[in-house]
Amino acid sequence: MTDDYIKHQYAPILPRKDEWPVVKLSKDRKAFIQQVVQESVDRILQITGNQSHALKEELETTLYRERMRIKQNPWLVDPDDEREFWSKVKASLLAINAENHFGESERKAAFIQLLTSIVTRYVEEIAGNFKHSHYKMTRRIATYGFSRLLNTARVKGFKSFFSNQFTLQDKIQIIGETDQLRDLASKGTIIMVPTHFSNLDSILIGWTISTLGLPPFIYGAGLNLFNIQIFAYFMNALGAYKVDRRKKNLIYIESLKTYSKEAIQFGCHSLFFPGGTRSRSGMIEAKLKLGLLSTAMEAQRNHYKNGVSGVEGKVFIVPVTINYHFVLEAPSLIQEHLNITGQERYYKEMDEFSNSYKISKFLVKFFTKGSDISVSIGKAMDIMGNYVDREGNSRDQHGRVIDCKDYFMSKGKVTVDHQREEEYTKALGERIVEEFHKINRVFSSHLVAYTAFRMIQKANKKLDLFNLLKIPEEDISLNYESFKDKCQEVLDRLKELSKEGKVHIAPHLKQDIESIISHGLDNVGMYHAKRPLIRNGKGEIVTHDTSLLFFYHNRLEGYGLERLF
Repeated sequence: MTDDYIKHQYAPILPRKDEWPVVKLSKDRKAFIQQVVQESVDRILQITGNQSHALKEELETTLYRERMRIKQNPWLVDPDDEREFWSKVKASLLAINAENHFGESERKAAFIQLLTSIVTRYVEEIAGNFKHSHYKMTRRIATYGFSRLLNTARVKGFKSFFSNQFTLQDKIQIIGETDQLRDLASKGTIIMVPTHFSNLDSILIGWTISTLGLPPFIYGAGLNLFNIQIFAYFMNALGAYKVDRRKKNLIYIESLKTYSKEAIQFGCHSLFFPGGTRSRSGMIEAKLKLGLLSTAMEAQRNHYKNGVSGVEGKVFIVPVTINYHFVLEAPSLIQEHLNITGQERYYKEMDEFSNSYKISKFLVKFFTKGSDISVSIGKAMDIMGNYVDREGNSRDQHGRVIDCKDYFMSKGKVTVDHQREEEYTKALGERIVEEFHKINRVFSSHLVAYTAFRMIQKANKKLDLFNLLKIPEEDISLNYESFKDKCQEVLDRLKELSKEGKVHIAPHLKQDIESIISHGLDNVGMYHAKRPLIRNGKGEIVTHDTSLLFFYHNRLEGYGLERLF
C-alpha cells in the first residue's frame, strides 16, 4: 500500500441514478419487503422443524424477551404502539392455546399467521427508506459544511469561510486499492467491511463511497442512532437499514439476516461493521460477528445455484480500516470494556454522541484542528478469502485463477450445506482480521501511546492490568530519553513489519524521532478533558488518565511488539 491518497472527487461509475441498485430497490420497496417476510417465515419454519410445538416455543420466547425489552430498556425511537402490539401477540397466543377444537394443522396455521405478523413488523422496521433527493442534499451539505469548517481553521481572516484552499481530501485521506474497488463495483456486488471505533465511522464511510464515485451502499446502522434527529436524517439519506441490538430472539435475527441476503442478491452494494459494534477496547477487532457476513456467503451460493456464475454474480469482500488519532467516545468505551472484562457491575454507557449539540460541537472541533484521519481500502477478496484481480478473477496463493463455485459443489451440482458454510464464514472472518492488521495505518499517536503504556507496565510488572490502572496518575512518570529510545525501537520494528506488508505506517512517521514524538503527544486524545499522554514542565512523559492511555495503546496490539519490552 502506497502513501498516495485521493486528492479529488472521482466521476461516478454509474452517472444515472436509475442505474443505482439501491434506487431500484427503493422503487420496489413494498414487493421487496413482502419477499423478505416470506423468505424469513420459511427460514424460521425450517429451523423449528416445521413443528407447531417448536414454533409455539419460539413465539413465546420472543414475546417474553420483547416485553422485558419494553420494560427495562425502552428507546425514544420505539414505535408508540409497541406495548399494544405485543399485548395483542400475547392475547393471540392465549387464544390459540385455548382453542381445544383446533386440529394440529389449524393450530400450526394460526401460529404461522402470528409469526408472519411479527416478521412483517420487524422487516418494516429494518427496511431502509432511501431517497435520492435526500442523498444528494446530504452529500452536498456534508461536503460544503465540512469544507467550510476546514478552511476556517486553516486560512486566516473573514474570507476564510468562503475559501476553497483546502479540500476534505486533505483532511480525510483515502488510500489503498481504490481503483480496484471502482472496477469491481461496476462488475459485481461489493461487501465493504470496515473496522469500527466511533459513531462518526458511518458518515466517513458514506463520504468515502461518494468521493470514490461509487453508487450508495446499504448498511446496517444501530437503531439507537435514530434517536438523534440529525443522525436519523443522515442514516436514512445514506441508505441505512436499522439494526436493533436489543432484540436477540431468533425471529428478529432471521428477519435481519434475510433482509441482508436478499439485498445482496438484488445487487445492492453493502456495508457491514463485522465487529458488530464499536471496539470498546480500542483494539482492531479480532473476533468478528459472523451473522451478517454469513448472508453474503448464502447470497453467493444462491447466485451459483440460480445459474448466475459470471463476474456479475460475484460477491467481493473489501476490508477497510478507519485510522484516527483520537476517538471522541474513548472514555466511555474503555470504561465499559474494563467493567465487562473485570466482571464488575454493568456500566451504562454515557455516549458523547447522545445528542445533536454534542455531535455538532465535536465536528467543529474535529475540522478546526490539525489532526487528520485516513481511510485505508484493502485488496478485494472473494467469499472464500482469496484475493481477486481487477477483472474479478479469484486467485490462489500462487496467483492461479480458481473458480469459487467449486467450493459450493457436491456430486456435480451446487448444494446447500449450512455446516460447511459456517466453516467457510469462520475462515472468511479470520482472513478479514488478517487484512485489517495489514492495512492498518499506524499514526504517531499510536506509537507514543503504545510505548508509554508498555513502559509503565514493565515498571510495575507485579501488578495485573486492573491494579495497574488504579495507580494514581501523579505517581506515574517516564524519563524522556528512555521513552525516546524505546519509541525508536518500536518504530524500527514497525518499519520492518511495513516492508513485510504486515502493517502500513503514515508518512509523518518518516520524520526524526523527536518530531514524531512531538506530533504524537500533540494529537493523542487531543479533545479529552484528561489527556492520556503529555510532556510536563520537567520534561517527563506523564499521563492524566491511564485508562485512556491503555485504550490508545491497544491500537498496536496484535503485532508482537510486546516482545520489545
